[in-house]
Parts: sequence; structure tokens; C-alpha cells
Amino acid sequence: METGNNVTITVETVVNAPVAEVWKYWTEPQHITQWSFASDDWHAPRAENDLRTGGTFLTRMEAKDGSFGFDFGGVYDDVKTHELIAYTLGDGRKVRIDFIPQGNETKIVEAFEAESTNSVEMQQAGWQAFMNNFKAYSEASKEE
Repeated sequence: METGNNVTITVETVVNAPVAEVWKYWTEPQHITQWSFASDDWHAPRAENDLRTGGTFLTRMEAKDGSFGFDFGGVYDDVKTHELIAYTLGDGRKVRIDFIPQGNETKIVEAFEAESTNSVEMQQAGWQAFMNNFKAYSEASKEE
């Protein structure tokens, strides 16, 4: 990543589930592997998550046809249960995710530093696709 790139991109959604459920779906590896990809021709076969300040996470993302794959991971800078997750990616970029309870719904706002390879629009669309997958998975899995 280029140094000095201070562009921050924000994506968000509102999930029709209480914050405790949303938190579980966002943070538990067995759930992460069900939603952490941008399109149906990709999947996340493996996820590891040590959810604590100083802990690490890693999600393996791969094209279903085996043509490409990569590890997405980093180190947690701050974790406040049901409120906030902040981390630094392996390339040094910062990400902050706020979980905002709104009655029986939860608003998720994710802000991340852009990288310099892809356009801001492409990055925003890609991260929003992950967010949309998360919303769909969470609402389909909602505990009664």
C-alpha cells in the first residue's frame, strides 16, 4: 500500500436482529465462514478468531473454482463486546466497526482505510457486498 493514503471508506447496513446475535454472527468462526465473501462464486473455507485486544484473526477466502485465494487477517486494536471492533490489517490499514443497537435491530458501520491498487468505488462496492452477505446470513439465521 502507498504511504500517505488517508482515504477512509464507510459501508453500513441495518440487520433485523438484536446486537448480541449480530455480534455472534460477526465474530464466531463457524458463522464467519458462511458470509465472509463478496460473491457467490467465492467462499471462506476457514476462519480463526482470537477476539480480544492484541488477538489475531484470519479468514481464508477462495474462488470456488480454485483459481485464486488469499488470507484476510490482522490484529485487534480494540474490542468492546457488542459495541466496537477495531483492527489493523496485515498491510497496516486500519478498520473500525461500530455495532449500534436500535431496538431489535442493529446498525453496523464499518470504516476502513483504502488501499492504493483498486479504485475507491471498487473497494466500497466489494466491502458493501460482504456487508450485504452478512445481513442476509444473519437475518436467515436469526434465533427465535
